[in-house]
Amino acid sequence: MKEKLPTYGGQAVIEGVLMRGTRHVAMAMRAPNGEIVIHQEALGGVYKAGWMKAPFLRGVIGLWDALILGTRFLTISANTQSGEEEKLEGAPLYATLAISLLGGVALFFLLPAGAGHLVEQFLGWKTFSANLVEGFIRLALLIGYIWAIGFMPDIRRVFQYHGAEHKTINAFEAGLELTPENVAARSLQHPRCGTSFLLALVVVSILVFTLLGPMPSWLRYTSRLVLLPLLAAVAYEYIRFIATHIESRFCQLIIKPNLALQRLTTREPSRDQLEVAIAAFNAMYEQELADTTATVK
Repeated sequence: MKEKLPTYGGQAVIEGVLMRGTRHVAMAMRAPNGEIVIHQEALGGVYKAGWMKAPFLRGVIGLWDALILGTRFLTISANTQSGEEEKLEGAPLYATLAISLLGGVALFFLLPAGAGHLVEQFLGWKTFSANLVEGFIRLALLIGYIWAIGFMPDIRRVFQYHGAEHKTINAFEAGLELTPENVAARSLQHPRCGTSFLLALVVVSILVFTLLGPMPSWLRYTSRLVLLPLLAAVAYEYIRFIATHIESRFCQLIIKPNLALQRLTTREPSRDQLEVAIAAFNAMYEQELADTTATVK
């Protein structure tokens, strides 16, 4: 039987990559002077809590904490490029995160809900059809938004680092030595990617919201907000299940749309970018090993 590997993940930041382990997180960035700068720390207690093993609940708590972690490290990477020392934490961090989330929810959930309501009220379509239209508008907005921002030069570089992150984790999970040559040969796609989660979230929302019956406009908008955490939890468990059973032909088949969407959020990285991703992973992995050794002793 194959050895069960820890579930490592990460994300791209500005001129760098964040790698998250089970107990530690590390970020490597290419500073303006060309050097690789490492920032690392231990993960909070939420990742060690018992509820992180509870299906559905772990998805909501984990995703929220990951958003906070990702936003904070993204700010650190931006400050590294600008040479500033300002930290984003406490109230400013939560305010920034709240504004970002509200904007995303308004664009991808409330706006399509409004369009579906207009279709139902003014075109006389049945609720089922109007909800279906709402869902496909939501899907089109997601794909269109990702496609459009990919033309921005700064975002394209972030997408390159995103590709470097995927390639590095794929190389590790394949048991390869993490050299730029080995990592470069790996796939740009990974089943546990956040892009896959977003697509799963939209698809689950289409299935759930389409089945809802007629309701006044205020309840329609409220339901999209109230049910969002539940939908996120379901999408998280779906992605987790697929990643755990990826060797199954069925899972390989149903994950194809998720992997296809990742073609929009990843680009082939340069050797310099691969070196940054490898440095981030090695920094995280060394801390994980040291922590495990200390625990055993």
